[in-house]
Amino acid sequence: MRFPRELFAPELLQELLSETASTVREDGDTLVFDHMYVERRMTPLNIYLRTAAEPAAERAVLDYGQCIRDLAYTNIFAGDLLLKNFGVTRHGRVIFYDYDELCAVTDCHFRDLPQATNLEDEMRGEAWFYVGDNDIFPETFIRFLAFTDAQRAALLKLHGEILTARFWRHVQERIKEGEIMEVLPYHPHRVRVAPEG
Repeated sequence: MRFPRELFAPELLQELLSETASTVREDGDTLVFDHMYVERRMTPLNIYLRTAAEPAAERAVLDYGQCIRDLAYTNIFAGDLLLKNFGVTRHGRVIFYDYDELCAVTDCHFRDLPQATNLEDEMRGEAWFYVGDNDIFPETFIRFLAFTDAQRAALLKLHGEILTARFWRHVQERIKEGEIMEVLPYHPHRVRVAPEG
């Protein structure tokens, strides 16, 4: 990316050229960035849900579910679905921004959570069954999400299937078959259907 050199304060320009010399260089009157991360300004979802009015919070919870679904459709499993790893933009959209635990959906082993057959197994602090490196139990996700009862109910009503191993295995099958699943870049309520006739 190229920017006019005059946009940068002398102190910042000096720091960029000394600290990031492998990716930032001068080219005449422009400053060239060979490598750059651009991130929208967002409010972490967990903080947003504590401060937003209930209708806005519910919309964000539903968009959170859609975000996870959209990532899955593009063969991305976020790894850590905690609310703090998602942000809300000024337009009210929820975006995933914590990339350190990403993996391909097709590399995961989505399992149904085994049911305990006795009280001793239920009370254990650790899993009483074998858990492999790539094993994921989607029905446990909800336990780690700090939603109000109303927010949890809204998520379950619209996106409850993302909390099932069946959903994730079905997405894996579709991806492996080469299906391209549609991911819309806008809220469904913004879709305008042309009148017939």
